[in-house]
Amino acid sequence: MVNWLRIAIFAALLALVSLVLMPLQVVCLWLDLKPRRRLPRYWHRLACYLLGIKVRVHGMADRRRPLLICANHASWKDILVLSSVADVVFVAKSEVKGWPVFGVLARLQASIFVEREQKRSTGKQVSEIGERMAAGEIVVLFPEGTTSDGNRLLEIKTSLFGAAASAVPHSPTGLVHVQPVAISYTGIHGMPMGRFNRPIAAWPGDTELVPHLLGILREGAIEVDVDFGEAIDYDRHTNRKEVSRTVEQRIRSMLSDRLRGRA
Repeated sequence: MVNWLRIAIFAALLALVSLVLMPLQVVCLWLDLKPRRRLPRYWHRLACYLLGIKVRVHGMADRRRPLLICANHASWKDILVLSSVADVVFVAKSEVKGWPVFGVLARLQASIFVEREQKRSTGKQVSEIGERMAAGEIVVLFPEGTTSDGNRLLEIKTSLFGAAASAVPHSPTGLVHVQPVAISYTGIHGMPMGRFNRPIAAWPGDTELVPHLLGILREGAIEVDVDFGEAIDYDRHTNRKEVSRTVEQRIRSMLSDRLRGRA
């Protein structure tokens, strides 16, 4: 009974705040007003609080622009977590646009939707990412291409790193900054979260969303650490594959250290 009451309170409070912020965000997007970048942060910060997700931040997003953040991806909660600590937009697969609730939220956050299976449109999509970065937006890319089990980093795909190259000509300094970020689910109810419990936080692709969401709401006490690594400068001479390898190594190292309690 207590769990269901908590779920009802969460839904009611989040719906109330959404009824206030969503129309404002629609207007800001329509008129291209600056608050459109900040309003999602307030909404996601409240969502994390109501869900019981405690976020600890280590380091910070690089202040230089253009900036591309590359992070590991274990769950839909990664979006809540990153959006609660920085004004970001995400690169998402096109099918997310049609998802209930999450699709609406993604569109309101001005996410960049990509057709990964249609190679003909890749150049146009990469250009859009570059243009958004050049306009000063912090773009987040999940280069694994899917969600993991939260215990490891999957192989990074290099194709969308071309977005950094497309933003270089628009940068006043001729540089784009690529920052690796590790998102680590480390605690539950004040205790360290081991490999056995981490599936509670992670959302592998074969897990149904609604039961997983209800499980998170029932737990109500998850701790997550966000580590911002050192940014890598990307210019017109940079090798995309080398940047990809460096990003992968840094994310893997930060994630491993945090999950093993070494950080």
